[in-house]
Amino acid sequence: MTAPPRVLTVAGSDSGGGAGIQADLKTMLALGVHGMSVLTAVTAQNSLGVQGAWELPVEAVRAQYRSVVDDIGVAAVKTGMLASAELVEAVAELIAATDVPVVVDPVGVSKHGDPLLAASALDSVRTLLLPAATVATPNLDEVAQLTGVRVESEEQLREAAAAVLAYGPKWALIKGGHLPGEAVDLLTDGSDEYWLRAPRHDNRHTHGTGCTLASAIASGLAKGESVPDAVAAAKEYVTGAIAAGFALGGGIGPVDHGWRFRA
Repeated sequence: MTAPPRVLTVAGSDSGGGAGIQADLKTMLALGVHGMSVLTAVTAQNSLGVQGAWELPVEAVRAQYRSVVDDIGVAAVKTGMLASAELVEAVAELIAATDVPVVVDPVGVSKHGDPLLAASALDSVRTLLLPAATVATPNLDEVAQLTGVRVESEEQLREAAAAVLAYGPKWALIKGGHLPGEAVDLLTDGSDEYWLRAPRHDNRHTHGTGCTLASAIASGLAKGESVPDAVAAAKEYVTGAIAAGFALGGGIGPVDHGWRFRA
């Protein structure tokens, strides 16, 4: 049997199963690739928020990465919650030396507004992590956190993309899901532009959207798709997952990573 394309996620654990490593691996399975993981942090997390977070030592993160990459190999890497400047620096060094597409989801806060990245790590994200990215996928809060650009209209997505691209990723996908109206994202490399639109579903259960989108893009890139094709397919997958999101616990439930199996 031939092994499917291999994708490595470098991210934190969500004990509630809706985001983080858990969402990444579910997405990868749903999209036909073999998911592998490097755990950067453990969170106590449920539908109501993050009750605690503990980052792993840098040497543990580096050992996990080397263990997977040196033996199994990877076709794409996705990064999520990196927590601290030390972890950002170590992961940036590792992925810069791995010659595969890299999707960077610069996770700053959780769906509930809980901080997942130390303020002291922002400079390392800007100067080390983003330059190593094939695609960076910030939402509007993360754009503001990283660049100072505050987007309040669709027209400002270009300004946000230019500000993110200035830090060195090959492509920027600016997620406009927090804007009113239809869900519109802008993908650009500074030259070509792709506007991705989808209907907005009246469903509050959207936990894990960003992790899922970035992992879906990495899965497409691992299968040899171009960046625009991988992003378009990922947008379609996530839109379906949001539409099928379900209630868990007393707060915000997750998107449904297996919605195609149940459609």
